[in-house]
Amino acid sequence: MKLPKIDHPIYDVTIPSIKKKVKIRPMLVKEEKILLMAKEGSNPYEIFQAIKQVVNNCIITGDFDSNKLTLFDLEYMFLRIRSVSIGNIVKVSYRDEDGKDYPFDIDLEKIEVKFPENQELLIKTGETSGFKMKYPLATIYSTEAFTSGTATEQELIDELILNSIDDYFDGENVWRLAQQPRNEIKEFIDGLDIATYNKIREFVAALPSLYYEVKYTNSNGKEQLIKLTTLTDFFIL
Repeated sequence: MKLPKIDHPIYDVTIPSIKKKVKIRPMLVKEEKILLMAKEGSNPYEIFQAIKQVVNNCIITGDFDSNKLTLFDLEYMFLRIRSVSIGNIVKVSYRDEDGKDYPFDIDLEKIEVKFPENQELLIKTGETSGFKMKYPLATIYSTEAFTSGTATEQELIDELILNSIDDYFDGENVWRLAQQPRNEIKEFIDGLDIATYNKIREFVAALPSLYYEVKYTNSNGKEQLIKLTTLTDFFIL
């Protein structure tokens, strides 16, 4: 007799950047193995690929492609999948300035994506010229800057900028930067005036991110506030 197919619960989750509702299922043993193998390798690229594969497998709405998610979308969706698969409470501890460790329970269902207030996706450089910006896709974590582990802060910022500019327009002329050679894009950005470059840099410095607050009072009576904003802040895979 053929073994039965096990049914799994289905949950609705909204993708933060586009406010689109999709259906997810819990991680199965095969997804857990993907994560464990990536963790054993300790390679940032392999860990990223594992997270992306798990999200792709567990979102069961149509022909979903996790490559089209923004970076913060991918992290958020992974945490929601982890929550319905293993449990929504994650135990972590932080070493305080008083030298003591403080344990906390983090409720993954209360993690949100924080969007900066009044962030414009249009950066003007003149009356009829400027840049149309976008949120970088999660594929940025497969670039050398993010996988080498040796990139400088400026190199990481440069990579974010390259992945955050959608178009440059001047009058009726529009250039899709994604269609241009990478070296020419870098040369174009290096040729910008400093004021314009700083506006673009401010945009990538304020990209939406995961957000969760932990408040406590340490042994010295000092009230502390920890802001968690990245996937690694919440737990080790």
